[in-house]
Amino acid sequence: MDLTQLIPIGVFLLLIAVLSPLLGTYIARLLGGEGADEMDWKQYLGAILTFNAVGFGFLICLLMCQQYLPLNPDGAKGLDLALAFNIAVSFVTNTNWQSYAGETTLSQFSQMVGLGTQNFLSAATGIAVLVAVTRGLARSSGKTLGNAWRDMSRIVLGILLPLSVLFAMIFVSEGMVQTFDSAHQITTLEGKQQTIPVGPAASQIAIKQLGTNGGGYYNANSAHPLENPTPLTNLLSTIALILIPGSLCFTYGIMANHRKHGIALFATMLILLTIGIGVSLWSENASATAIGERSLMEGKESRFGVPESILWSTTTTAASNGSVNAMHSSLSPVAGGIAMLNMMLGEIVFGGVGSGLYGMILFVILTVFLTGLMVGRTPEYLGKRIDAVDVRWAIVAIIAPSAAMLIGSAISLSTGVGRSSMLHTGAHGISEVLYAWASAAGNNGSAFAGLNANTTFYNIGIGIAMLIGRYAVIIPVVIIAGRMVSRIRMKESAGTFPTHSPLFVLLLIGTILIVGALTFFPVLLMGPLTEQVQLMRGGF
Repeated sequence: MDLTQLIPIGVFLLLIAVLSPLLGTYIARLLGGEGADEMDWKQYLGAILTFNAVGFGFLICLLMCQQYLPLNPDGAKGLDLALAFNIAVSFVTNTNWQSYAGETTLSQFSQMVGLGTQNFLSAATGIAVLVAVTRGLARSSGKTLGNAWRDMSRIVLGILLPLSVLFAMIFVSEGMVQTFDSAHQITTLEGKQQTIPVGPAASQIAIKQLGTNGGGYYNANSAHPLENPTPLTNLLSTIALILIPGSLCFTYGIMANHRKHGIALFATMLILLTIGIGVSLWSENASATAIGERSLMEGKESRFGVPESILWSTTTTAASNGSVNAMHSSLSPVAGGIAMLNMMLGEIVFGGVGSGLYGMILFVILTVFLTGLMVGRTPEYLGKRIDAVDVRWAIVAIIAPSAAMLIGSAISLSTGVGRSSMLHTGAHGISEVLYAWASAAGNNGSAFAGLNANTTFYNIGIGIAMLIGRYAVIIPVVIIAGRMVSRIRMKESAGTFPTHSPLFVLLLIGTILIVGALTFFPVLLMGPLTEQVQLMRGGF
C-alpha cells in the first residue's frame, strides 16, 4: 500500500479533532439552561414516544399510497404492508435499513417528504434524549429534564437544518444530483440504452450523513457516482458521519459541568475508532498478499481505493450511520468482522447522533459500578450515587439489542425461510445473516450484501429488531435520568474515582471490549474469523 493513500485518513482524524470542540460548544449554548414548562421523565419520554409513533403512522400510510401523490414522474407503485412497515420503522428509528432500491421503488415525494423528514426528526430524537439524560446527571435535587418539544425544535432549526443546507450546497457544486426531473434515457459508449434515475438527492444525502441516518437515495448508496461524485464529497461525507456524534461529547462535558469527562469520552471513542481502522487496514493488506491486489478491489469503488473504503466502512458502522461507499461483503473477513463488532458493541464508538453517547454513558455507569465494587466504595458518577436499580436498567439497555440480533440470527440460520435468502453458504453466509441482524438491532442500517432481505420474514423480523434496538435503550436511559435528577450532586472528594483520567479511559475500553467479546466472540468465530483463517490458508 502506498503510504500517500493514508493521507485522507490522517486529514479526517485531524479535522474531527479540531471541529468537534467548536460545534460541541455551540450546541451546549443552544440547548443549555432551564426553561418554562419543563417535563419530568415520564412526560418527556411520553412526548418522544408519541411523536415517533405519529411519524411512523404517517410514513407507512404515505408509502402505501405513493402512487396517488405528487412528484412521482416515474410512476412508482404503492408498497405492500410488510415492506412499508419495515421502511417506516427503519427511518423512524434512525436505522435507515433498506431492503429495496430507492431510485426504482420510491417516488420523489416519498424520498423527500417521507424519508427526508424522518432523517431530521429521528436524528433530533436521539439528540433530545441525550440532552435529557445530561440534565438528569447535571442537575441536583431536581424533578424535570427539559421540554421535549422545545428541544426537538431547537435541534432541527439550530443544528441539523443549517448544517444540512451548507453540506448540500457543497455537494451540488461538486456534481451531486438535485432535481425534480424524471429518469434520463441515455445512450452508452457501447451504443446501448440506459435509464438513469434522478431526483432531489443532494438535500437528502446531506442530512442522512449528518444525522447518522445513512439511507441511500440510490441502491448503491455512496458508491453511486451521482450520490458521491468526487474525492471531496467522499471526504466531507466521511467527516459528516462523525461530526455531530463527536461534538456531542464536548456538549455533554460542558452541560454536565465536567469538561474533562467529555474529553475523556471523546478520547475513548477516537481510540476505539482508530484501532478499528488500523486492524481493518492490516487485514486488507494481509488478504491482498493471499489473493492478490486486483482481487482485493472487487466490490470497492476504484475512485477511492482500499484505504478510503476501509475508513468509510469502519466509520459508518462505528457512527451508526450505515451509508457505504463499497460492498461490505467484499471486505476482508476481519475488516467485515470489525464492521460487525462496531455494531454489536451497541453503536457507541461515536454511534448515532445522541444515541451513541447515551449508549456510552450506560457503559460508563457499568464501569464506575464495577470499579466501586473492586475498591469497596459506593459507586458515584458525576457526584451522584449509583444504586443497583440504575445498574439493572443499564444492563437491560445493553443486553436487549444484543439479544435481538443473536436470536434473530439463530432463527434465520435454523429455518428454511431464513436460509432461503442467503446467497452464500458456510462462514460467509453466516456473516451475511449475522451482519443484517446486527445492523438492524444496532440501528445502523448498512448491509453486508448477498442477503435477499426483501421478504415478509426479514421485513417483519428486522423491523421488530430495529424497534428493540431503539426503544429498549431509550426507555431505560430516560428512566435512569429521571432517577438521577432527584439526587443531590455531591462534590468530588479524595475517595471519588476520577472519570477523566487515562486510567478511566483504559477501564472503560476494557469494559466495552470484555462485554463485546464475551457476548459475540462465539458467533464472530463461526463467521468472519473462520473465513479469515480459510482465506489465509488459500481456500474457502
